[in-house]
Amino acid sequence: MNTRKQGAQKEEQVCAYLLSRGVRIKEQNFRCRQGEIDLIGYDGEYLVFFEVKYRSSKSKGSAAEAVGYAKQKRICRVADYYRVLHHCMENTPIRFDVVAIDGDKVTWLKNAFYYLTR
Repeated sequence: MNTRKQGAQKEEQVCAYLLSRGVRIKEQNFRCRQGEIDLIGYDGEYLVFFEVKYRSSKSKGSAAEAVGYAKQKRICRVADYYRVLHHCMENTPIRFDVVAIDGDKVTWLKNAFYYLTR
């Protein structure tokens, strides 16, 4: 299976996982010039931007470690664009979560990183 197809399959798995935990998914694979966010949804009052990472083995590190500083900044820029595009109020609480899949183990890291300014 190619990596793109496998990535899409893992994102669908994570989507079902989050839905079963009460997250209301609003967008999947939101893309713009600044980049992409895998999933966007509401967890309670929080507008959450989810990054999904998968590693079949730890030979290249854990899945969560793959979301480095540059990726975090890109996600924040895309989140800014999404919020403007969808007229999200400035007082809407936001959060950046990572859902890491290492082998078969799914770990949901809430507040995985804080908003990074330009």
